[in-house]
Amino acid sequence: MKNSETDAYWMRQALAQAQAAGQAGEVPVGAVVVRGGEVIATGRNAPVQGHDPTAHAEIVALRAAAQRLGNYRLEGCTLYVTLEPCAMCSGAMLHARVPRVVFGAQDPKTGAAGSVVDLFASPQLNHQTQVQGGVLADECAALLAAFFRERRSQHRADARAAHPLRDDALRTPDACFAHLPGYPWPPHYLSDLPALAGLRLHYLDEGPQDAPITWLCLHGNPAWSYLYRRMLPVFTAAGHRVVAPDLIGFGRSDKPKKTSFHTFDGHRQVLLELVERLDLQRVVLVVQDWGGILGLTLPMALPERFAGLLAMNTLLATGDVPLSQGFLDWRQMCADKPLFGVGRLLGRGNPHLGVDECAAYDAPFRDAGHRAALRAFPAMVPDHPQAPGAALSRAARDFWRTDWAGRSLLFVGAQDPVLGTPVMAQLQQTVRGCPPPVVLSQAGHFVQEHGAAIARQAVEYFRL
Repeated sequence: MKNSETDAYWMRQALAQAQAAGQAGEVPVGAVVVRGGEVIATGRNAPVQGHDPTAHAEIVALRAAAQRLGNYRLEGCTLYVTLEPCAMCSGAMLHARVPRVVFGAQDPKTGAAGSVVDLFASPQLNHQTQVQGGVLADECAALLAAFFRERRSQHRADARAAHPLRDDALRTPDACFAHLPGYPWPPHYLSDLPALAGLRLHYLDEGPQDAPITWLCLHGNPAWSYLYRRMLPVFTAAGHRVVAPDLIGFGRSDKPKKTSFHTFDGHRQVLLELVERLDLQRVVLVVQDWGGILGLTLPMALPERFAGLLAMNTLLATGDVPLSQGFLDWRQMCADKPLFGVGRLLGRGNPHLGVDECAAYDAPFRDAGHRAALRAFPAMVPDHPQAPGAALSRAARDFWRTDWAGRSLLFVGAQDPVLGTPVMAQLQQTVRGCPPPVVLSQAGHFVQEHGAAIARQAVEYFRL
């Protein structure tokens, strides 16, 4: 094997160490010490995890090699490292009497092998080390560039997440969402969508961005994205992407103090901007309750982005069809008992829920001030032709009847007195090419609490 091939071979071993460092959240630099055609020690960056400013990949490898040989002098060894050594590491190599050092990418900021200074070129030192740079330089540099690009992106996301809270809004403390059962996913936030006007929107975003299907899961009132915790793992296990936002006023999103903030058009615009900002493609729209009242108006505005519909216990509130008595009773209950227990409500319709799961539904709404959306949404459902959102909903009805070209699948919880079987049968007749709803005889309004089976059937139905 030629010297260049040999160096490239060992540098790839160092690159594997660098990749492991990056996966651990460290700057991806890796090193190996080779003697007699054998790797005798490896090292990767670990200053963050080890709380050790000296834990550079080269130092870690030098320490391990010295222990292996029983001598701090590493005679007959070659050290391979993916990034030009700094002054500290160069000094350690010289002190260890390393005969040869091979590095990959140059470091124009701290490199001490020629980029900033060249410690190895000093004739006054009592040991001279041969240095060769540029081995697999492009691969080494690309790994570093990708890491810092991702870190910059995360910093921007963190900055957005730390957006100052508006004076007219509240934010449920993060501690309220700690250790929720069945909800392990990290939060994502946006605060710079024009329609948000500085409010912070929370959403889940799991799975690859280039997935063949993106499931856009929209909750209703008084739920939040926690409602989709049983469905999300099924979708991601199929290799799909899942985006599940919390509407403003719900979940981990900011909560305006006044009910007057909440409008049909405003919430719809936020969702449209979210779809475009995240560049969602090949979307299956997953809706229930208000998720459908709003969500069913989205595809007509962005038809090229939507490929399917999965709807559960929802409707198009067109204002020219009387609302059911069940809904009117629900609206009156919300007006009479504005501090109703959300978790208790979910638990009544889903007796399989544990106490901690019911508490998770209560988590966003810690007091009356956090409940403006819960008070506003029942009254927002269009109940006459001139009501806000009614004309949009009628236009959406026309779209679903004549222009919709995607696949559709409906489920209905038969025990729902508000948006049950009659309402979903009407929606089925509205959606072009839609088969009759799948009836879940034991389910109520919050169908997603039976969501694992629904999601498995949906994955098969929408398989592209």
